[in-house]
Amino acid sequence: MKKLLCILFLFPALAMAQEIAVLKYSGGGDWYGNPTSLPNLAKFCNQNINTKLNSRTATVEAGSPELFSYPFVHMTGHGNVVFNDNDIVNLRNYLTSGGFLHIDDNYGMDQYIRREIKKIFPDKELVQVPVSHEIFKGPYSFPKGLPKIHEHDNKTPQAWGIFIEGRLVLLYTLETDLGDGWEDQEVHNDPKEVREKALKMGANIVNYAFNN
Repeated sequence: MKKLLCILFLFPALAMAQEIAVLKYSGGGDWYGNPTSLPNLAKFCNQNINTKLNSRTATVEAGSPELFSYPFVHMTGHGNVVFNDNDIVNLRNYLTSGGFLHIDDNYGMDQYIRREIKKIFPDKELVQVPVSHEIFKGPYSFPKGLPKIHEHDNKTPQAWGIFIEGRLVLLYTLETDLGDGWEDQEVHNDPKEVREKALKMGANIVNYAFNN
C-alpha cells in the first residue's frame, strides 16, 4: 500500500482512475497488435485480484509526457522497433521514476528490442529474471516461471529484466506470447486452461507493477 501511494503521487492521473496503456512506437512494427489483450487482462484483474482498472485501455507514445500517467505500460509487436532520442530519454525517466514497462515479443521483435533497450540503459544489461522472483509467486504461483502460451522456436519461455535498486522496472517476455493468451478466445482458439495461465501470469505482472 505504501508503494501504491508513492505511485499515486508520481502518477497523479491515477487519483481519478487506474489505467494501463499500450506503447506506440516507430520503426514499422505492429505496436497495435493484440487489440483485445489489455482490455481482457484488465477485466480479469478486476474480477480476481481486486484492482480497479479502466477496461478501455489507452495508447501512449514512447516520447509523450502522458507516459507518466500510467504505472503499467505494455508493448508488443512482431517486427522492427525504433526509439528516437526523445523516446529514449522519456522512457528512461519514466522507468527510473516508478514506471513499469512490460514488453511481450509477439514473435520477431527480439533482435530489435534488445538494441533499443540498450539505448535506454547503456550502462545496464538485460538479465534473466529468476523463477524465485516474487513476480512468479503471487497472486498466482508459477514455480517454473513463465507459462508457454504459443509455440515459436521450440524454446523455453524466457523472462528478461532491467533492475534499478533491486526493483524490476522493465520485463521482457520471450518465447511465451502472453498477449496472445490474453486475447478474445476466438482470435487464436487457445484452450481455456492456456488462456487462464496467460491471464494469471499477466495479473502477477500487473500486481507487481502496482505494488513494488
